[in-house]
Amino acid sequence: MPSYSSLPDHSRVWVYQSNRLLDSHEIKEIKKAAEVFLEEWAAHGKSLMAAIEIFYNHFIVIMIDEEQASASGCSIDASFKFIQELEKELKITLLDRLMVAFRQDEGISVCRIDEFESKIKSEEIDEDVIVFNNLVDTKKTFDSQWEVLLKDSWHRKLLLPK
Repeated sequence: MPSYSSLPDHSRVWVYQSNRLLDSHEIKEIKKAAEVFLEEWAAHGKSLMAAIEIFYNHFIVIMIDEEQASASGCSIDASFKFIQELEKELKITLLDRLMVAFRQDEGISVCRIDEFESKIKSEEIDEDVIVFNNLVDTKKTFDSQWEVLLKDSWHRKLLLPK
């Protein structure tokens, strides 16, 4: 089974952010479920060259080398259902795109975007805080633009006065 490091830079990426830190038991459960899922995951009957990795005990990242086989609508739906099952089994939120993750106090904090905006306005965090850009779509952009300064991310629009 491929790993993150073995997939090429053009591999497609989906980042799912947990609303909380995952513990070691949950990480094991996710890895076990991911292994089963990846063995069965296919597009139009063709196996997919894919990997699922967990970063910082907060992010589940699915990667696929689409030069080997492109992800079809059905295979993307299957991955979405896999994520929904993880949410249900582990009682976590992975699909809420209104949550923002950022580095704070030697760790990672997650909050709703309106709360994040309030933290900016109150100067609890500034433009030099590192945020996670979960909109990256390739391994190359994941490697270079996933963790970025707030002032260099799409989140920077929250810095603008209203």
